[in-house]
Order: sequence, then C-alpha cells, then structure tokens
Amino acid sequence: MLDALRTFLGMGGYAAFVWPALILTAVVLVSMLVLSLQDLRRAERTLQGMEPADRPRRRRGAA
Repeated sequence: MLDALRTFLGMGGYAAFVWPALILTAVVLVSMLVLSLQDLRRAERTLQGMEPADRPRRRRGAA
C-alpha cells in the first residue's frame, strides 16, 4: 500500500512538473476567490451608502 502511494506521488517521473503546477493552480484559484469576495463586499458597502436610508429596498423581480 505504501508503495502504491509512493508510485502515485511520483507521477511516473513527472512529479517535479505536476505537483508545482497543481500547487500554483490552487494558489491562483484561492487568490481569485478571496479577491472576488473582497470586491463583492466593497461593492455592497458602496451600494448601501448610495441608497436612501428611509426607502426600503425593492426585492428583485418585484413589480
């Protein structure tokens, strides 16, 4: 079993290329998620500041 894991992690000799590419991809995707969520929160705060405080917010799809 340990030998099978070692074989998998070795990726048939291509581990030096596969694992850094996988790690870099994961870092980029997580960074994009974090930056997108930060941008969303910033946009929501800006929108709340632009809306009048005395008017209730309309629901999407309401006539």
